[in-house]
Amino acid sequence: MNRTAPRRTKTNEGNMAETAPESGTTESGTTGSRTVAFLGLGTMGFPMAGHLAKAGHRVTVYNRTAAKADAWVAKFGGVKAATPAEAAKGAEVVLLCVGGDDDVREVVGAVLGAMQPGAVIADHSTVSAEVSREMDAAARAKGLFFLDAPVSGGQAGAENGVLTVMVGGDAAAFERARPLMACYGRSVTHMGASGAGQLTKMVNQICIAGLVQALAEGMSFAQKAGLDGHKVVDVISKGAAQSWQMENRGKTMLDDKFDFGFAVDWMRKDLGIVLDEARRNGATLPVTALVDQFYAEVQAMGGNRLDTSSLMKRMRR
Repeated sequence: MNRTAPRRTKTNEGNMAETAPESGTTESGTTGSRTVAFLGLGTMGFPMAGHLAKAGHRVTVYNRTAAKADAWVAKFGGVKAATPAEAAKGAEVVLLCVGGDDDVREVVGAVLGAMQPGAVIADHSTVSAEVSREMDAAARAKGLFFLDAPVSGGQAGAENGVLTVMVGGDAAAFERARPLMACYGRSVTHMGASGAGQLTKMVNQICIAGLVQALAEGMSFAQKAGLDGHKVVDVISKGAAQSWQMENRGKTMLDDKFDFGFAVDWMRKDLGIVLDEARRNGATLPVTALVDQFYAEVQAMGGNRLDTSSLMKRMRR
């Protein structure tokens, strides 16, 4: 099934109106089978790469733990490579989803010499805008293109192919990679120059942090007031307080369920990136800084691998 439907990219047309379509692109914005590599098969990368294979693309995967690559090939087909460079050789687009800044530097550094001139690297990791600009410069020096393309939507979004992808970098390179990212992205949007994707993801995490803490406080208040928390969620989610977090995490918070993917450890990593950038650009983020401290308390309680809605746990101490 080809999932590169044009409806997912309509919102980009304002930014990209002057960009010529890629050779071989149909009027609907889709392309035929492409040769791609996907590096990093964690919670997010495993299903994302799977959507590429399901869409008919020729996918070579690499993962530090080879057993995950074996499991991916057994489920989706394709081939696995022993090194990032081997996976990237001959690929039109190399996609990666790894950990932090140093991981991106290591993986991108390993593939630059193996890729053909004009090829594109698209990084779905959440890292600093600084490292994204650094990798963009390194890629350009080799005649390549680098896109910072962090995602939002969590494990469920990756599995269901409905992620939000926010992209920074060269506009023409974005157009070439966009049909691939649309295989797992409900919204794939070019945000501007190199680093703009990561900066947009920082805004996303700032907003999520405040929302989750407010939701935890509201649910705690409802319980202490003797209300039926589930009924409260049903009622107020139909009014001005409505949010994705409320509709998807309000009741699970009340039920003490915190196993929905994106872990506290990863959120603290992301908020650290946000707060570092705020120190550079002068933004004042008092709520974000406070919620980061609250997540540190959840870690101290042993909640490192619980999902981000586990802010509720510290309300019950």
